[in-house]
Amino acid sequence: MRRNKWQFWIDRGGTFTDVVALRPDGNLQTANLLSDNPEHYRDAAAEGIRRFMAGADAIEAVKMGTTVATNALLERAGTPTVLVVTSGFKDALAIGYQNRPDIFALHIRKPEPIYDRVVEAKERIDARGNVLCELDEADVRRSLQQCRDAGLRAVAICLVHGYRYPAHENAIAEIALKLGFEQVSVSHDVESLVKFVSRGETTLADAYLTPVLNNYIAGLQTELAGIATPERLLFMQSNGGLTLADNFRGKNSVLSGPAAGVVGMVETASKAGFKKLIGFDMGGTSTDVSAWSGYYERSNDSEVAGVRLRAPMMKIHTIAAGGGSILDYRDERFQVGPGSAGANPGPACYRRNGPLTVTDANVLLGRIPVEYFPAVFGEHADQPLDTGVVRQQFETLANNIGAGNPEKVAEGFLTIAVESMANAIRKITIERGEDVRDFVLCCFGGAGGQHACRVAEVLDIRKVWLHPMAGVLSAYGMGLSHIRVERQKSIDSDFCDEALEDIRPDIERLQDECNQSLAKQRVPAANRKFNTTLGLRVKGSDTILDVSFGNANEMVDSFTATYRSRFGAEPDAMQLIIAIARVEGTGIEQAFSDPSIAPSSQVAPAGNNKMWIDGSWQDVPVYRREDLGAETSLSGPAIIAEPNGTTVVDAGWVATVNGVGHLLLSNERGFSTQETADESSPDPVRLEVFNRLFMHVAEQMGVVLQNTAISVNIRERLDFSCALFDADGRLVSNAPHMPVH
Repeated sequence: MRRNKWQFWIDRGGTFTDVVALRPDGNLQTANLLSDNPEHYRDAAAEGIRRFMAGADAIEAVKMGTTVATNALLERAGTPTVLVVTSGFKDALAIGYQNRPDIFALHIRKPEPIYDRVVEAKERIDARGNVLCELDEADVRRSLQQCRDAGLRAVAICLVHGYRYPAHENAIAEIALKLGFEQVSVSHDVESLVKFVSRGETTLADAYLTPVLNNYIAGLQTELAGIATPERLLFMQSNGGLTLADNFRGKNSVLSGPAAGVVGMVETASKAGFKKLIGFDMGGTSTDVSAWSGYYERSNDSEVAGVRLRAPMMKIHTIAAGGGSILDYRDERFQVGPGSAGANPGPACYRRNGPLTVTDANVLLGRIPVEYFPAVFGEHADQPLDTGVVRQQFETLANNIGAGNPEKVAEGFLTIAVESMANAIRKITIERGEDVRDFVLCCFGGAGGQHACRVAEVLDIRKVWLHPMAGVLSAYGMGLSHIRVERQKSIDSDFCDEALEDIRPDIERLQDECNQSLAKQRVPAANRKFNTTLGLRVKGSDTILDVSFGNANEMVDSFTATYRSRFGAEPDAMQLIIAIARVEGTGIEQAFSDPSIAPSSQVAPAGNNKMWIDGSWQDVPVYRREDLGAETSLSGPAIIAEPNGTTVVDAGWVATVNGVGHLLLSNERGFSTQETADESSPDPVRLEVFNRLFMHVAEQMGVVLQNTAISVNIRERLDFSCALFDADGRLVSNAPHMPVH
């Protein structure tokens, strides 16, 4: 590893920007900044670098994840874009598939489209490559000129069979470039797969978002030029791999930050000997959950902000239950989210007149020791969290509800937030056909450690793992990630020996494309590795499962085992289809391992903090994470404070530290049962908890049915019902499917 220059690994999130600096001497330092703080700096990432750098130092690499494209998609703030399609397909993307965003809504509100105009190109090539209608270039040029004059700056081109026969797409792209469009995306280059709607929307998203990314990158480079220009500027892609800034595209950017967190978790926790991991990344705006049991699970079809993206992404489930999730009391129920206070104004304790949030509940209950939390708030960014305003707002809310003391109210909101996060974890493990109790809960993100023990107890998970940099693990994961490129091709042929031989030239071509891409990114030949997979499905089904390319019998066995585990049914191995051939090229970056730490069996607490436990205030010891050496063991209740986060060790849990500083929490008392509720009046907290739990059960019944279905009515229209009833046949919960069966 090069030690004579700096490296910076940065995760720019919705609330905080985390910076991990690899110093020239090989040591690591960290910093946290508010992502949006215009009174003090223009760009949080550049400001984080500025605080570490001296004028004479040089930067070898900046590796970064960003939410810029995600926010643009959510807020519909991308580049004004024109969509070019084959004549007759103008409304195909607007029509989409048969699924409805809200199946019970009488007035359907579809997501706002991200294109401003549609141009119908007079052309047609059939599925065999025969030209049925020559491209009318003059008509296309005239229509695109009108769009350019109207201020549209990007073009997305998706023709019916362009994924296989791209001649007309290339001709239109050449016209658009000559007319001066800033961004031109063509479907055969963006995602050369069958399925017009998802391919079109992916191409559209690429055209819509890439200029936004380019503008951000240009601004960042300008800011860095005043500090020190890095030799390499790399960005994290949604698939968990890095790429040079010049290759960073809109379609690969929407899970930029969360993907690095998964990499950071796997590359560190797996080396500690854990085989099955649940990623629990709780930040300020949302919580991302993921699972790993020996391999990275990626999805090739996702929907983000109402846009279908057909691009490889880490399989990450996101819920609106972060530290900034707003607390509210409506319909006689305690409700957490989905609204978020974000970075500005942020939670009430941030001194910007923000609303009550999950973070404020933790502050009130003493689960965040204020004196150990960074003092970065107030007009001059030098004040601590404001506990006074938090207590005042909770007292007002408690009086309005008639709930007695504010601590009880805060505890109720926290219980609901924990249940929401636990349900998200249940969802991903059930969809994988695995038992959540077999996993280790890996907590990271700024707020993960505050809820680690409570989430684990709800899920019956006995072990929780936290890295020394758990609070900035997504940023740390940037430094552990490798450059990654992927190429894929639609096959759609029967699975047989002849078909496997026929696709070998395609696989060789895909590998050659990956190799060339890695070479352009200056990856040495010795550091390039390639992996080939086939996406198989049962004839008539849309559910594709990946298997490693190799012996035919072994591929069938692998597909059958995965299908059986996930869906509880046996597939017809004689009716398999090769849907996709995929090659992944990896450019191995530097090796970096967690350093060993000195042993320390006895550690004195740095202080005490009052924490609300089982209905009363108790003094709880507070330890500094940096004081905990190898072999340290602490019994809860206790709080472990560090610059990037807080870990609460609840009663009944024991925390131990291994030789490289990893913190392992173990449940020593088993799992407590819930108290018997007073049936004379419904408890608003329990009401919301069980409402979510019962709905979750019904929804997961539907997921399995949907994924194994052959009928398009089942897969897309959700023309089925899944519900729970009590012993007297009364409806308890009804999942959002057709309620008429």
